[in-house]
Amino acid sequence: MDIVAWGIALLFLGYAFFLWRPKLMNLRSGMVDTHSNQAIISTKLQISNDEETRETLSLEEYHKFRGSLHISRKILLSTIIPTESRREVRDYTVVMGDSVFGIAQKFNLKPESVLWANYEQLKDNPHALVVGMKLKIPPTDGVLYKWKEGDTVEEVARTFDVNPNDILSWSGNHVDLTNPQFIADSLVMIPGGHREIQQWIIPTIPRGRAGVSAGLYGSGVCRGGYEGVYGSGAFIWPTENHTISGNDYWSGHLAIDIGAPTGASIVAADSGVIVFAGWANGGYGNTVMIDHGNGYQTLYAHLSSVVARCGQSVIKGQIIARSGSTGNSTGPHLHFEIRYQGGFVNPWYVLPPP
Repeated sequence: MDIVAWGIALLFLGYAFFLWRPKLMNLRSGMVDTHSNQAIISTKLQISNDEETRETLSLEEYHKFRGSLHISRKILLSTIIPTESRREVRDYTVVMGDSVFGIAQKFNLKPESVLWANYEQLKDNPHALVVGMKLKIPPTDGVLYKWKEGDTVEEVARTFDVNPNDILSWSGNHVDLTNPQFIADSLVMIPGGHREIQQWIIPTIPRGRAGVSAGLYGSGVCRGGYEGVYGSGAFIWPTENHTISGNDYWSGHLAIDIGAPTGASIVAADSGVIVFAGWANGGYGNTVMIDHGNGYQTLYAHLSSVVARCGQSVIKGQIIARSGSTGNSTGPHLHFEIRYQGGFVNPWYVLPPP
């Protein structure tokens, strides 16, 4: 009887195992998927104590993770190396189409820094730039200063409104802090330094008699004493193109240089009377100035030819000249100024959106 009971019990256990076997297999497979995130190739380890005794062990084969919750790593084939700031002064040769503003952008500098570094050649006049000219490009914004005999760090720092430590701690100056000395005629970087810029401009000329000297400012000076139309104070672009080609408006260039091919029509930005028409000294080349009679004057320079004449009344949009590259210019464009009550106005503030 006992044998029969044990036999029935074993039959039930076998049947239960048969029913639960698929679930156990799925559970085991899930554990492999959950805890393994990479394929491990089945391998065999050979353990040998001597030439006569060898034992072979086999590792269980693992499979790639089949789940959807995982993090993949993207392989980078290049290394990003941070760049260090420049410490040395560089030489640059001016090419066709260059401007102080554009050169400064190439070296990630302010245009004033380039202008100050080359005072002996440019004399603070960005229009003095000519093709082939050799310029010094400072390593950072500030003043690149040629040290003079008798200079002191304190005096130079005061002149350019910086702390003396700014000069001494600039690594590019290679200063021995135990005996800080600079050699006369050596170039010393004054990081963050600044100074006033001398402006080279044609004076604002009213439509009345101004007494401006033609010998000083050029043959385009008009005698004055004119009457004529008045402007509206609402300006239009003087060129068909509305983009910058050269200098933008900045402290050393109180105008914008508008891209214009040689011979393109230049029109009056507002109505007024011509008070300058012809050659201008100081790098402007052929120039036209209009007095708008309401406190505003506009100036158009580097022209290939002048159409308007002294004392002529012109209306907004009327052709007054043709664009060119006369005077100190490295390529054809229009140098365009707007003045109000004798001061300079950034043209971007009064021109319509391009």
